[in-house]
Amino acid sequence: MKLIVAKLSGFCFGVERAMKMALQAAQRSSQDIYTLGPLIHNPQAVTYLEGLGINSKARVEEIPQGTVIFRSHGISKEDLEKVKKRGLKIVDATCPIVKKVHSFAKFLDRNGYPLVIVGDPKHPEVEAIRSYLRQEAMVIETPEAITKMGNYKKLGIIAQTTQRSDLFKEIVRRCMEKAVEVRVFNTICQATTLRQQEAIEIAKKVDCMIVIGGYNSGNTQRLVHICREVQPRTYHIETIEDLDPSWFKNIKRIGLTTGASTPPWIVEEVKKRIKRLMKNL
Repeated sequence: MKLIVAKLSGFCFGVERAMKMALQAAQRSSQDIYTLGPLIHNPQAVTYLEGLGINSKARVEEIPQGTVIFRSHGISKEDLEKVKKRGLKIVDATCPIVKKVHSFAKFLDRNGYPLVIVGDPKHPEVEAIRSYLRQEAMVIETPEAITKMGNYKKLGIIAQTTQRSDLFKEIVRRCMEKAVEVRVFNTICQATTLRQQEAIEIAKKVDCMIVIGGYNSGNTQRLVHICREVQPRTYHIETIEDLDPSWFKNIKRIGLTTGASTPPWIVEEVKKRIKRLMKNL
């Protein structure tokens, strides 16, 4: 039995940066440190931060004083104004790639392009992007949704950073039929695309695929879906407690990948547990 682990596993650049900034803030002062929403989409990482005195609050009004850390997904214009009005100290851990998406979105909006965002309308990254626009953006999750759109003289298109590349391309193709002029910025994070491509290649070679990541993580859920298209025996877990030994019976090769917010210590724990299970089967 062989375990194949994706090279691109564990934290992505943006998440690692956000965690580092949060830890540095805790070192400077262990009191009155908050994140506005979970810093990253991983319950275990959030619990770890809480142990250091960094607590997550859903609303600015719940933060009485001290330091607020902006999560990697970014912050809405409304919340930014509230934070400044309350005089809170700011640690901006927004992923630089997400900030670049904001710039493209504002550019298109400023130049009169009705905007299409390929992504999840309820995701905090998308919600933040929409809050800075003068006109309402259309958030599209599936190519089929394009059929409900009207015709336009021009359209602008961007993507949530963790979207699937093939989905983005198909939506862009269909939008070409809806407008005379289409301005596209491919804002999908390259690391996300590479992680998805590597996961597909591993899934082709194995008899069973394990994807580690928060159940509330959109990019992890997309990885699971992508891998399952190639290898139906794909399982999504958060921690070692979710592993089922029966998954590995009569299996020769096991693949392992992770979402972008999966802590490296959880990856190591899962690797060790799988290797122990392999020895006992």
